[in-house]
Amino acid sequence: MLRQRVVTGVILALAFLSAVFFLRLEALAAILGAVSVAGAWEWSGLSGIRAAFARAAYTVFYVGLLATIWLVLGIGDAPASDVFQPWLGTACFFWSVVMLAVESYPGSAWIWRSRASRAVFGLFILATTWLSTVFLLILPDGMVLLVLLVLAVALADIGAYFAGRRWGRHKLAVEVSPGKTWEGFWGGVASVFALTLVVAYFLPKHMAHLSLVTLVVMGLAVAGASVLGDLTVSMVKRERGVKDSGTLLPGHGGLLDRIDGLCSAAPVFALGLLLAGY
Repeated sequence: MLRQRVVTGVILALAFLSAVFFLRLEALAAILGAVSVAGAWEWSGLSGIRAAFARAAYTVFYVGLLATIWLVLGIGDAPASDVFQPWLGTACFFWSVVMLAVESYPGSAWIWRSRASRAVFGLFILATTWLSTVFLLILPDGMVLLVLLVLAVALADIGAYFAGRRWGRHKLAVEVSPGKTWEGFWGGVASVFALTLVVAYFLPKHMAHLSLVTLVVMGLAVAGASVLGDLTVSMVKRERGVKDSGTLLPGHGGLLDRIDGLCSAAPVFALGLLLAGY
């Protein structure tokens, strides 16, 4: 299983890096949108929508939502950063509320038990994730920022996996995801902290206004947020009664099983850059 997981991960990493560094902004945004749409298809199943036609209708509606956001915000014309701020702020507020729901689970299970609420939450989560990544792309060095975000989320996951296997004893959220431990969490945080120090060391001069403290705070916030996204999708899967969101990625499960941490970390990272005056 680990070997298959690694092979799939390497293929995904190569495909992602190729897209980031060889495609134009519009094409890359479209590909990110396509990934998001695939996530919407999986989320429709997690929402409890079973009929293929109904799942397709949910997915088509999501495509229309992305198109509307693109047109209303004028993303194709590279709008000013403040256009994104209300969306990013709302997304971060949403995740702060979700954190309380994770902490109080299964007391908060009634929120996730409703098909309608799961469906609506899915639309919001996926749309704001896509919007956050597009925001990063229109910034100076946007492709590098996107790679750093994905790398941070991946390192948080990898660090948590190996630290949890080696030292894991104290459960992080036993009612949500029994396999996750505090030792694993801190292993993921330590991995992202190490990445932050490397980034700070090689930071180019035009980013000098981002202090080490700012970078560390952002790195820790991204690490914590990525775990929150993972736990949130775990809650939804638990209410749906399934282990994985799908079967698209061998060794990983579904697409949402791979990008769940990114869904919560992306708006946190994007808003952090915005507030830091990037």
